Amino acid sequence: MNRSITRRHFHCLGLAAAAPAWLPLAAQAPGGPVEGTHFVRLPQQLSQAAAGKWEVVEFFWYGCPHCFSLEPFVEQWLAKLPADVSFRRVPAAFTPQYEFHQKVFYAFEALGLLGSLHRKFFNAIHVDRKRMVTEAEVVAFVTANGADGAKFADAMKSFSVIGKARQAKQLADAYGVDSVPMLGVQGRYRTSAAMAGGVDKAFAVVDYLVDVSRKG
Repeated sequence: MNRSITRRHFHCLGLAAAAPAWLPLAAQAPGGPVEGTHFVRLPQQLSQAAAGKWEVVEFFWYGCPHCFSLEPFVEQWLAKLPADVSFRRVPAAFTPQYEFHQKVFYAFEALGLLGSLHRKFFNAIHVDRKRMVTEAEVVAFVTANGADGAKFADAMKSFSVIGKARQAKQLADAYGVDSVPMLGVQGRYRTSAAMAGGVDKAFAVVDYLVDVSRKG
């Protein structure tokens, strides 16, 4: 089954090539996830946005079906988030369509709409099969959900949103993100559903990497 969309090819990476079926991490590696297989260590440590906490970053795209499939597991994991761990979503920007949705995300954030519209926007694309690739379509969606469409359109064009989109691209490049969904941990590691063996395994690897980071 395919678990990611790549930067260059925009098709899915098959897990079958890596393993015929998922085996629990413990069965594959008694000591836990294996570097180079289940996660990658970055060449150098990146600075963290959340000082004093262990940071986890999700790189995603609203149009990615595998990101949509990961979302319930993100929410389950967040429900048990330890006090010393921070989490943030960072939209990827491989193409103009990705960049458009990146601005949608940061406009939601700027207007305080992420909590109410993030999952609904995913659902609009993947459940309701709406395209959501033009400003008019997204403004109509925002308005239908009780928010101010004109303010949203202005927010998408704001210096703040454009600046955050630029910073998001820089972070994705620093993490070496070439597919989505991908997860970064503490500016040191990256993993993905494809590397972990499935969307339901990704956060087991994240938890392992957070624990490794805690132990120094």
